[in-house]
Amino acid sequence: MTRTRFCFALAIGVSLLAASAQAQGTTPPRQTEGDAYTRYELLAPGSAKFRIIYEVTAKTAGATYYFNPIRKGSVATDESVIDRATGKPLVFDVVGQAVATAGGVGGRDSTQTYIRVKLSRPVPADGGEARVLILKTYEDATSYFSQGEVITFTRPLGIKRNTVVLPVGYEMIACNYPSQVIQQDDGRVAISFWNVTPGEAPLTLRARPAAGVGTTKTGVPGTAGRLDERAHQNRTIVYFLQQPETHAFDLYHDYTESVPGTSTYINEVRGGSTVSKPSARNLDTGEELKWEVVKGDAITKGGYKVANVTPQSEIVVFHFAPVKTGESVRIRMFETYTDTARYKLVGGELMWDRSFGRPANDVVLPAGWMLTNSSVPTTVTEQADGRIRLSFLNPRTDEIPVLITARRRGN
Repeated sequence: MTRTRFCFALAIGVSLLAASAQAQGTTPPRQTEGDAYTRYELLAPGSAKFRIIYEVTAKTAGATYYFNPIRKGSVATDESVIDRATGKPLVFDVVGQAVATAGGVGGRDSTQTYIRVKLSRPVPADGGEARVLILKTYEDATSYFSQGEVITFTRPLGIKRNTVVLPVGYEMIACNYPSQVIQQDDGRVAISFWNVTPGEAPLTLRARPAAGVGTTKTGVPGTAGRLDERAHQNRTIVYFLQQPETHAFDLYHDYTESVPGTSTYINEVRGGSTVSKPSARNLDTGEELKWEVVKGDAITKGGYKVANVTPQSEIVVFHFAPVKTGESVRIRMFETYTDTARYKLVGGELMWDRSFGRPANDVVLPAGWMLTNSSVPTTVTEQADGRIRLSFLNPRTDEIPVLITARRRGN
């Protein structure tokens, strides 16, 4: 059977199954995803082609497939899909809307097509993930074109984290969206940004040939640490505040490790804080991880790389299997902190005064409290349990000092 006939037959079969499920009053779980990042590498000027490197995480518990829409107006070629945890190829095919609908993807356009990826394992329950890397080349003369020697890339980008890499030997001369400009190891110039708005980023950038742009990276010595690509960082943290009289808050933070041989993650406890109830999971497999709290001289004796260790120093060490070459591990760490200086009750008002270094930071107020002040711009939502959640995105490379106050409802 040809691929076209197979996909057509499969679509009919899946549609019948979906109709049967609907008749029985059941619907497939909705596809959920997150942690998306897209890197566009512009190919030869005049070709209208660009290579897409797309990182995304499937989050629907139990899901065995992930569906990625193929953008209309673009011709996709050279597709491949990789499991980011193992570095191994994943099986995929191209399907229509009927198959995607049966897989939990909403949509009414019968002409929409998708890359359907068979995951290496079902997505683990309780916040587990399946991390996928999709590689493809698009040809789209509307998005990428030349006018004389000047090239233009213009495209509305719905993904929040994006990078566009210019061809070798090109300098950027215009960009309408605030972005980092970072030269790559091969000399190409990358334009990278977080889209902190709720809509698409209407990106337009222009570039032209420049004799001074080489084929190797240049730079001022000692500045590499300040030129880290912020948009590609995917460390996130969520704080769940307990009642302010306790000075306590639960939190979890997610971290990806890809350096071969690494088998631990060290979390340094801030001065003035105490930590309790640590735990951790491998989000790729759902496996519970081992941990230990190490204090004072034991930090140095244990060989842990922590600067300025004092008798009061305290770290939490999370252990996982050593990372193999080409693989990575995504871990989620849970802890409870008590901090009398930065989280407290002042004159009947809750006060949270803490700096954030990660790009993505969320704070959930205690039950029964309403937000009165936030010193830094934030997105506010109400959770299903009625608690107010503040989401802070920091596209810059510095920390943001966040002051939050709240008041009990009814007072």
